[in-house]
Amino acid sequence: MKIDIQGFRVRRAVGVAVTTGALLASGALYAAPAQAAAAPSIVAKGGFVMNNANGKSLYTKAADTRRSTGSTTKIMTAKVVLAQKNLNLDTKVTIQKAYSDYIVSKNASSARLIVGDKVTVRQLLYGLMLPSGCDAAYALADKFGSGSTRAARVKSFVGKMNSEAKKLGLKNTHFDSFDGIGNGDNYSTPRDLTKIASSAMKNSTFRSIVKTKKYTAKTKTKTGGTRTMAPWTNTNTLLSSYSGTIGVKTGSGSVSKYCLVFAATRNGKTVIGTVLASSSAAQREKDAKKLLGYGFGKI
Repeated sequence: MKIDIQGFRVRRAVGVAVTTGALLASGALYAAPAQAAAAPSIVAKGGFVMNNANGKSLYTKAADTRRSTGSTTKIMTAKVVLAQKNLNLDTKVTIQKAYSDYIVSKNASSARLIVGDKVTVRQLLYGLMLPSGCDAAYALADKFGSGSTRAARVKSFVGKMNSEAKKLGLKNTHFDSFDGIGNGDNYSTPRDLTKIASSAMKNSTFRSIVKTKKYTAKTKTKTGGTRTMAPWTNTNTLLSSYSGTIGVKTGSGSVSKYCLVFAATRNGKTVIGTVLASSSAAQREKDAKKLLGYGFGKI
């Protein structure tokens, strides 16, 4: 009986040891890992975040719903310009009265370019992306479109914007303007805009521009003098309020509401994303910060 009891105890001990080994091997005896943070709630009607290194989706909210994009459109405007063959960023463009008239007629955001001044392509890109100058956008479209008339050149340039979208494989993006002030047929999605921005960020000039907080252009007047423009301040306030921010572009409008394409790098990892149709400039920033924090927590 005693032997049987000891034998039982031995067998039981062996069983416990085997079971314990199996549990250890499976990790069942370790403390359960902390649950992943819940996806944040944002006010923006659409949002998307991805790992910029591999394109992996980290957050979605109506990410493929088409919406008006406001001035985030200008990311593609800059991308098309920077994709031109043999581009010389120091080429000078003369500011036309048509650009000024356009700003007035549309009550559009402006880089306050002066008619008759000669402004370099580089300066126009800063004027496009920092103060979100629609006059700078018009000047670039007029310069880099093809055709014998200004209307033809603008149409050609917008065509190039749509061609770039197709090259990126974007199914839910279409442009009908060079600045986002279109005729109701200018739209994209949080996912598509993020992909456009990610592609644009591969260009070193683009990266330098969109992370710049303030820029002062010195232009040539029509009499040959030098004009020091009032400094252009970047409308992307994340550059000052969120550590690691490297871009990208704001947008707003009566239809688009408040939009922001954003990117930040921390510990060698870059998160990039978009919020569309938020309720205010302050809220789009809050939305973006939530999504950046969440994104960094997932990569």
